[in-house]
Amino acid sequence: MLRTRAVAAGILLTLAVLTGGCASGTDSSSSEGVVTVDIAISDDQVTPNGEELSVGVGQEVDLVVTAEAPGEIHVHSEPEQEFAYEGTGEPETFSLSIDRPGQVEVESHSLDRLIVKFVVS
Repeated sequence: MLRTRAVAAGILLTLAVLTGGCASGTDSSSSEGVVTVDIAISDDQVTPNGEELSVGVGQEVDLVVTAEAPGEIHVHSEPEQEFAYEGTGEPETFSLSIDRPGQVEVESHSLDRLIVKFVVS
C-alpha cells in the first residue's frame, strides 16, 4: 500500500513537471504574446523559486499571485515596479512589460526570496 502511494506520488510529480507545474500553481505559459507566471505564496515558501524565463522586450507579462497573507512583489526593472497583493487566497493578476533587454529579477523582499528571473531579449 505504501509503495503504491509512493509510485502514485511520483507519477503526479512527473506530470506536474511535464505540464509546466499547472497542478502546483507554478505554470508559466505564453498565449497570444502574453507570458503568464502563476505564483503561489504560502507561509515562507514561494513557487516558482528562482527559475529563469525568457521574454521579449516589451512583451506583456501577467503575474498571477495566489497568497494567504498580504505582501509585495518587486520587479527590478528600469524603472522598478512594485505590486501589493491582498493575500485573500484568490488569484490576483498584475500586468507588466520590460522595455530593455537584460536580466530582471522578481522577488519578495519580505520573504527574502527570488521568485523568477526574466531573461529579456
